[in-house]
This record gives sequence, structure tokens and C-alpha cells, in this order.
Amino acid sequence: MARRLDFQPCVYIMASFNGQALYIGVTSDLMKRIGQHRDGHFDGHSKKYKANRLVLFEVCGDMDAAIAREKQLKNWHRQWKINHVTAANPTWRDLAEDLGFLPLPTY
Repeated sequence: MARRLDFQPCVYIMASFNGQALYIGVTSDLMKRIGQHRDGHFDGHSKKYKANRLVLFEVCGDMDAAIAREKQLKNWHRQWKINHVTAANPTWRDLAEDLGFLPLPTY
């Protein structure tokens, strides 16, 4: 069976401009999901706190693994999440820019 090229399960962390709000999610289409977060498509935590900057993502082998990793990260203490992002992205820059998205305004 051929694998769809647009299907790439991953877990991701979005942050607000100041890093105070974090949102952890899972998707099979990271590019589409980034656009949705930036457009305020989803009501709730990420929209309310403007968690629209991609600060970390991990590609997984399949959706089950991505969902398991999402649950694991969501159960971590806040400081562990902050440490995890900082280890991979010390300046907390918006990784979406590396994927072709325009820079977001700084508030």
C-alpha cells in the first residue's frame, strides 16, 4: 500500500508570543494545522491565549505513536514542557517561519 505524502503524523507545541501559554496537539498535516492556529480557526485555549507560534514538533511513525506522545507531553508538569522546548529551541523562535510561513507580529 502506498503511503500518502501529505500524511505525516506528528505532535506539536504552539506558544503565545511571550511563551506564557502552551498548546500541545497532534496532527497528520502540520502545515495545514499551523495555518489553522494562525488563522484562529479553533475556539478554546489556543485561540484565547494566541498560542499560534510553532515552537516544537516531533514527527512520529504513525498516528497511534503521535497520540501516545501527545498524551505523555500533556501529562508533564509545565516546567518539564518548558525545559523540553528550550532544549530543542533555546530562543523559542517560531519554527513555522522555517516552513515558509510569514513572521507573526510581535506584541
